[in-house]
Amino acid sequence: MYCIVDVETTGGVKGPTRLTEIAIFRHDGQQVVDSFHSLLNPGCPIPPFIRHLTGISDEMVQDAPTFADVANDVLNITQDAIFVAHNVGFDFSFIQKELNWLGHDFLRRTLCTVRTSRKLLPGYPSYSLGKLCRSLEIPLNGRHRAQGDAAATVLLFEMLLKNDAQGLIPRITSRIEYTR
Repeated sequence: MYCIVDVETTGGVKGPTRLTEIAIFRHDGQQVVDSFHSLLNPGCPIPPFIRHLTGISDEMVQDAPTFADVANDVLNITQDAIFVAHNVGFDFSFIQKELNWLGHDFLRRTLCTVRTSRKLLPGYPSYSLGKLCRSLEIPLNGRHRAQGDAAATVLLFEMLLKNDAQGLIPRITSRIEYTR
């Protein structure tokens, strides 16, 4: 079982930055079997650069749940699943930080679609999500929004599974340590 995840935030992982949006698609290796998406109220102003990048404004999140309100949903949908994201360290670290603040340990095996794409689909000029999706003709609607980026990452992940004739993905995910 896999969970393909994307988050939008108020800034980088370090410091008091918070989540503003989360999208998770639970995937059984064949298809999406469950999903979760929510805007999140970060409890602080969204910086202008982030507002411009994501289109998420303070007004959009003022009545949204906080991360604490959705933490159990996140824990439940990711339970017993490999945490998959494009640049997994960013998304995983943010969710882990938010859950740690709430007193939860968050330990999951992880898979990075950037690193896996470089191995299974070599030779592309860029492995950023937008450029790689363009090169592979993967539709990407809602760039820099959690649901749009996560949906495109699902399609990329399915392409990686189809191109994994050597069984690299099971080997990668079986040997990855739980990220702390």
